[in-house]
Amino acid sequence: MKKNLVALVVGGALLALGSQAALAAPDWSKVPKKDIHVFHPGATPIEWLQGKGEHSGAAGLKKGETCAGCHVEDGKLSLDLKRLASKEMEPKSAPKTMTYPVAVQAAFDANNLYVRLTFKAPAGGADHSDKDNELKATVLFPNDKVPMGEQVGCWATCHQDAKGMPKGSDSKSKYVSGGAYDLMQWSTSGKVSDGSVTDKRNMSGGKAGATAEGAKAGDTYTVTFTRKLAGNAVLAAGKAVPFGIAIHADHAAGRFHHVSFGHTLGLGTDGDVKAVKQ
Repeated sequence: MKKNLVALVVGGALLALGSQAALAAPDWSKVPKKDIHVFHPGATPIEWLQGKGEHSGAAGLKKGETCAGCHVEDGKLSLDLKRLASKEMEPKSAPKTMTYPVAVQAAFDANNLYVRLTFKAPAGGADHSDKDNELKATVLFPNDKVPMGEQVGCWATCHQDAKGMPKGSDSKSKYVSGGAYDLMQWSTSGKVSDGSVTDKRNMSGGKAGATAEGAKAGDTYTVTFTRKLAGNAVLAAGKAVPFGIAIHADHAAGRFHHVSFGHTLGLGTDGDVKAVKQ
């Protein structure tokens, strides 16, 4: 009887250790980094991107081309930043720093995806209306039903009639005309959002079970997200999925953020960012 009890105790301890190992955070020293540059987009909703005569890439979008395919060259942005900072594109005021790099790492296991962002967020923003948060970091994943989700990244959520846009309504949040995004966000106030974007933006009630933690060391932020593979956007080994990043720095709110173009994250396969199996 005592031998059986000892065996049960030892077996239970081994199972517990195995469970802890399965839930352990990735060894980030073994995960490669990829710099993705974020930039201030000005007041450029999806309607502007598709507008004939306003955006030279509108014809390419109709052919199935991606924003990143035109505007990212050898990992760096190819953009007319002076135009984006002009009164034509940014009627309020542009931030002093229009673009900066975010180092992205990703890993996955049988159940979860882990995404780590490391960056130096600039001061000198034009909007400081979020008094509670010095910074917010957001990652979004569109599912395959979002119109042009693979082409435009987060831009499918940004419309000319939404709050914060020059002709927008205070009652209208970001939204998509079909499909859904998984949204996960970390803020310096300690709030973590596991949300979605459908016919409106929802900062809670998401399907991906997202969690996050972040810290600042000197002038560098490190934010780590964990989400289930299952969600609105279904992730799986051997699959490359679209994603985008948005960072609100210097107490910015609304559209006064820096965003990435749409990129791909490959889970054990090729992508702009390759997630390593742990």
